[in-house]
Amino acid sequence: MIGSMSRVGAAGDNAAMESFFGLLQNHVLDRRSWSSRQQLRTAIVTWVERTYHRRRRQRSLSRLTPVEYETIMTPSASQAA
Repeated sequence: MIGSMSRVGAAGDNAAMESFFGLLQNHVLDRRSWSSRQQLRTAIVTWVERTYHRRRRQRSLSRLTPVEYETIMTPSASQAA
């Protein structure tokens, strides 16, 4: 991830990243204590892949999930040939 380089106080500066990390904190980080970094890493990847990418609809993707959008926008191998 790359940090924002816009001027201080810009209204929409980091809104998307703050929203994502807020959801991550509420759904993963604050749910329990983690005894190792590996457990936490596994929980984060699982949440992102199972919940965020597959279920959460994105306004910027015409109310599709990232997986649905990628399926529509990526031509299959048979179409490319």
